[in-house]
Amino acid sequence: MERETVTVEPVDGRAAAQVEDAFQFVYAEVFAEPPYRETAADVKATFRRFRSQTRQHTFRGALAHTGTGEPVGIAYGYNLGPTTGWWDQLTAPVPDEMRREDGHRTFGLMELAVRAPWRGRGIARRLHEAVLQGNDAERVLLNIHPESEVAVAAYRSWGYRKIGDAYPWEGADLHDVLLLDLTDCGR
Repeated sequence: MERETVTVEPVDGRAAAQVEDAFQFVYAEVFAEPPYRETAADVKATFRRFRSQTRQHTFRGALAHTGTGEPVGIAYGYNLGPTTGWWDQLTAPVPDEMRREDGHRTFGLMELAVRAPWRGRGIARRLHEAVLQGNDAERVLLNIHPESEVAVAAYRSWGYRKIGDAYPWEGADLHDVLLLDLTDCGR
């Protein structure tokens, strides 16, 4: 494959909702791969949540695409509110101070994915930076399947550290919970 130029565009919730098909296309292809092996029903459930997530006032997304508009990568999330259930999914409790959320403190990175032909080109890093650009959160929280070794290695190289394990939804495999302290990153 020729090394096409890939553009990464930050999008707010309204813009992400307008290009939902592109987000869903990338998601469905990437998460059909091992270790995820998501089905069409899984994708459908994810994008029911996506529609409500894009309505969060702190939603931030990023879409990577070629010059011809072919979607190649996505990232999105939003700041966690005071009543988030994210911390309740951990298999072992963490200190109350770590759990404290106020709607600004923690950006929950819901998804970051790059289609196979475009991996290894720094696109995931660019998506990560774009989705965090302009956000004043102190930290980023995410769940990742531990068998997704390349992704885990990327997150670790970006400064994430494991803070626990979680079953993020009913029937899910055990995931690593990773945290990136943005105050340590000079932000």
